[in-house]
Amino acid sequence: MIQKVTIKDVAQAAGVSTQTVSRVINSRPDVSPDTRARVQQVVKELGYSPNVIARSLSRGRTNTFGVVGFGLSYFGSSSVLSGIEQKSNELGFSLLLSLLDDFNAAQIDGILRNLLSRQVDGIIWAVPGNDRLVGELSGRFSDISVPVVYMNKLKNGDEVIVAMDNRLGGRLATDHLLEQGYRRIGIITGPIGWWEAQEREKGWRETMGKVGLTNLEELIINGDWTAASGEIGLHNLLAKSPDIDAVFACNDQMALGALQAARRLGIKVPQDLGIVGFDDIPEAAYFYPSLTTIRQNAIALGALAVDRICSLINAREKDEEFEPDVKWIQPRLIVRKSSKRI
Repeated sequence: MIQKVTIKDVAQAAGVSTQTVSRVINSRPDVSPDTRARVQQVVKELGYSPNVIARSLSRGRTNTFGVVGFGLSYFGSSSVLSGIEQKSNELGFSLLLSLLDDFNAAQIDGILRNLLSRQVDGIIWAVPGNDRLVGELSGRFSDISVPVVYMNKLKNGDEVIVAMDNRLGGRLATDHLLEQGYRRIGIITGPIGWWEAQEREKGWRETMGKVGLTNLEELIINGDWTAASGEIGLHNLLAKSPDIDAVFACNDQMALGALQAARRLGIKVPQDLGIVGFDDIPEAAYFYPSLTTIRQNAIALGALAVDRICSLINAREKDEEFEPDVKWIQPRLIVRKSSKRI
């Protein structure tokens, strides 16, 4: 039977007290360099691993985050959760994941009660910004005893938020199409209640307005993130405005649907119609033609949320002020054949 190495074993082998070993393990400054090096060498040689649970409880923590997510079938949402999991694991935290399947008060209250009853150290609200949630969330977090970090939503009061700069992404996509010589650029939006969809549309509107293009309502079709809505969306755009020469589809799945519709209609991409997506899913480079898109690093966004919740927890433990703010992840334009006319 393998005997577990204890802190007493380390102390005895290093010729120091258990308190000194504890100070070294917790990176306390009140240890001489020689003693610190000796203890660290013994820890390595004996293969000592501190009891993470005992350490966290002694500090009044469970080392657990509550994560509330939604829409794992969407590329962005699932990638965000991957980033949260990877960073949490790296920092020694466990996760309690709860998934919303509807935006209603009863389900939200039940999820929050469950997480708080399990004494999570903080909550990451990884639910897409949705107009239906504005009223449901009002006041629900004001009495919560643990820190909360929100993702991808409009700032409302003293909130700590991490977000992808979706509006910048919309501008990048539209600017690129204009630079390629396209002029009548339609848009297939995401669901109109989603903050991400609204921001991407705003970026498109701002860029189109700067070049003096008007009657923008003729160039807008609402989609629902699915490839089917992208295919239908292109048909509807052409019916409203037959002279369009480019489309900004607000995610890659809808861009795939638009590519399919163009092929069936005999429209050449990119010669007759430029198409740009959003997300840069792994398959985007293998569409035909390969898809120009906006790459959002959703894994980095998830990791940033974990960094922010850790900073909030540490500030609270030290009774320090923590300024509510928004931290942004910047998207990138990835140019491929579906828009490269010049």
